Amino acid sequence: MLKKLLLVCGVFAFAFAILSVSILESSSVSYKFTSQVPGSSALEKDVQEIDYQFPNPGEILPDSPLWVLKAARDRIWYLITPSLTKRAELALLFSDKRLVASQILFENKKPNIAISTLTKGEKYLAIAVADEASARSEGFDTSAFLNKLALASLKHREVIEGMMPLVPEDGKPLVIETENYSRDSYKAARDGLYSKGLPVPIDPFGGD
Repeated sequence: MLKKLLLVCGVFAFAFAILSVSILESSSVSYKFTSQVPGSSALEKDVQEIDYQFPNPGEILPDSPLWVLKAARDRIWYLITPSLTKRAELALLFSDKRLVASQILFENKKPNIAISTLTKGEKYLAIAVADEASARSEGFDTSAFLNKLALASLKHREVIEGMMPLVPEDGKPLVIETENYSRDSYKAARDGLYSKGLPVPIDPFGGD
């Protein structure tokens, strides 16, 4: 019993250590992720690049044996965050990082892990949308986040379309289906901004 308790405490201590490092990473410099790859024809040349900065995904990626602890850390971090606005920010942060990680995994010729990471990461966009809507219904001003979410959603779609040449043929239908998350989150953010009478980032993909 004592050994089991010590093991559990050790795991949580390690997860907390990863959390501390990740908080520092998330506050460090961001970088602009290049979605275009050699030979990509997914986007027309006249489509303007979306100006959105992605966070550094960190050293521990989904192909690492430590990823399970990092993923668990993210879930705990999200669950213990009481603020709906902060939860929305966290969900978007997790989605951004997983998108960057999936691109790295595709480039490293690990498509199975890359696709799994991408699909799970894009679901965080839906969580961000739900949390923002809840926060807005409770009277919080989410204007800045809505604009950020709209830009992020467009950038996610740009990156996903740009990485398509790296996706195996049998994996492309799932990746294309995953784009629905970025489409839907953009529409939700767009409608939220319209309801406030605020300008909306232009959709270069010509969505409805």
